[in-house]
Amino acid sequence: QVQLVESGGGLVQAGGSLRLSCAASGRTFSRYIMGWFRQAPGKEREFVATISRSGGSTAYADPVKGRFTISRDNAKNTVYLQMNSLKPEDTAVYYCAAGGEYYSGTYLYNRHGYYYWGQGTQVTVAS
Repeated sequence: QVQLVESGGGLVQAGGSLRLSCAASGRTFSRYIMGWFRQAPGKEREFVATISRSGGSTAYADPVKGRFTISRDNAKNTVYLQMNSLKPEDTAVYYCAAGGEYYSGTYLYNRHGYYYWGQGTQVTVAS
C-alpha cells in the first residue's frame, strides 16, 4: 500500500513557475514508476509526465515538453514536477500516481496502469 500526498499548487501568473511535490509513504517507493496527470474542469484526466524507477528516464506529454521537468528522490520518497513558462491552459488539478511494480517497461503513459493516486493539488494560471 502506498499513500501519496501532493503539495505546491497555487495561483500563478502566466509565464511563472511552480514546483509540485508528491510525498509517498512506505518503504517500496523505488519499485514504482511514478507519473503526473492533470484534470481540467469538464475534461478527462490526462497524462503529463512519467519517470522510471531509478529516475534516469523521463517522458512528457507534448503540451508540456520543454517547460515541465519530472524528477524523483528515492531517498526522500518524493517525486517532483517543476513547471516553468506556465500558460492559462495548464490550469487543472494535478495528481501524482504510482504504478508498475510488476511491469517490465520503463514508463507508464496510461492512467489505468497506476495503482495509487494522490488527492490532487490545484494549479491556476492567470492570464
